[in-house]
Amino acid sequence: MSTKQYPSLEDVIGNTPLVRLQRILGPELAARGNVLLGKLEGNNPAGSVKDRPAISMIRRAEERGEIKPGDTLIEATSGNTGIALAMAAAMRGYRMVLIMPEDLSIERAQTMKAFGAELILTPRSGGMEYARDLAEQMQRDGRGRVLDQFANEDNARIHYETTGPEIWRDTGGEVTHFISAMGTTGTITGTSRYLKEMNPAVRIVGAQPAEGSRIPGIRKWPEAYLPKIYRPEQVDELVQVSQSDAEDMARRLAREEGLFAGISAAGACWVALQLARTLSNATLVFVVCDRGDRYLSTGVFPA
Repeated sequence: MSTKQYPSLEDVIGNTPLVRLQRILGPELAARGNVLLGKLEGNNPAGSVKDRPAISMIRRAEERGEIKPGDTLIEATSGNTGIALAMAAAMRGYRMVLIMPEDLSIERAQTMKAFGAELILTPRSGGMEYARDLAEQMQRDGRGRVLDQFANEDNARIHYETTGPEIWRDTGGEVTHFISAMGTTGTITGTSRYLKEMNPAVRIVGAQPAEGSRIPGIRKWPEAYLPKIYRPEQVDELVQVSQSDAEDMARRLAREEGLFAGISAAGACWVALQLARTLSNATLVFVVCDRGDRYLSTGVFPA
């Protein structure tokens, strides 16, 4: 019998590549000594940055004795967290119920179902706020346990433990700016905490949707629904990105860089590019949250 220790699927979450973009920055900005780097979270097993908090929330709830295999887990999600939780639940033996607005992309819904998750679709008009309220009501009715990515410290904690250290390591401590789309705010909150501890001068920039824009994965929450894990004092600047700019950048990344990224990732890249135009000798890192193939049915990419 072989004594070799092979990794499990859980073991290969994280340690995603950090790659230099070669053309989007342009020769003028590159000549100033600027470097634009994308962290390829689509390389995680379920295809997004949300693999990290999904396994973190389930594993740590188990460690605290709050859940056990066979239990029902409930979560309100607009997409990537749901896919990641569906995968993690399948890996660790849970029934997963996901609640989300009905306008999610077909690819996302099919992927969640492939992992065995049950879907409850809510009216588009209610947005994620309605989905979150329904999840809490189901928990009060005893129909399962809500992991609550919006208030669960294990969401931000895993980025403090993994994403931040990986960026610091892979840039040799040279990162000057970290740019992230803001949804649950777990990525920006946990990563910023680590990077600021290593170097308080690192600038943390959040990408938010401009008024009237609907960008999957990027949200500007009403005050009553602002994620409890969010730490505004750890974010130096918020930059608004329009839906058209994010979608155009997604197409440019694919055509000019060969980087097939999702729309929220493209929004973060657009923000990073605006920053680079005002900087010299900067190392800008943005999170490529997921892959573009999750958005083919939306019409963002040419048929």
